Amino acid sequence: MFETTTLLTYITASIIIILAPGPAQALVIARTIGEGRKAGIITAIGLNTAVFVHAIGAAIGLSAILSTSTMAFNAVKYIGAVYLIYLGINAFKTHQDLNIVSELSNKEPTGHFTKAFITGVLNPKVALFFLAFVPQFVDPRRGWVIMQFILLGGILAVLDIVYESLLAVLVAKTSDWFAGNSSIHKWRQRVTGAVLMGLGVRLFFMQQI
Repeated sequence: MFETTTLLTYITASIIIILAPGPAQALVIARTIGEGRKAGIITAIGLNTAVFVHAIGAAIGLSAILSTSTMAFNAVKYIGAVYLIYLGINAFKTHQDLNIVSELSNKEPTGHFTKAFITGVLNPKVALFFLAFVPQFVDPRRGWVIMQFILLGGILAVLDIVYESLLAVLVAKTSDWFAGNSSIHKWRQRVTGAVLMGLGVRLFFMQQI
């Protein structure tokens, strides 16, 4: 479906984009610091499942709606910002024993996934990214356009999951050195809350392209 040169160029460009520091990495790091490696990895999977959804949305024109309708863009932006700030406030209010936090992290993986997925879906910039970036590599002459969007979105999502999962593992190893200290645990929770609230504020003031 894709020319080899086109596909390699897309993969290279995707890797460069993924390696650039951004809100997704910040969220994965915050979750890993606050709740452990598993939470970080599941957050990465949730965020990139949303990336895949945005790829489908771009294919059927939802990104075009967000790019042309200020009302639609602001609605998605504000809902996403409020949700992130809400998660941040909850992180500040959580003061659980380390063992309990560990058990909850192991028993409730769907919670981390759902929160990350909703965060990713409610980020209009991701949708607009697919409108601006991915179409450069879609060639209507080479087959079903919707499938091309889906495949390209899938490639980007898989690459990002691998990178952010490795990031979570590295952060967790460092974080585990301090796991037995309750005061440091409280600091970890506050860092998580601050990052989430910061991302929410950042999204709130984001301007439409």
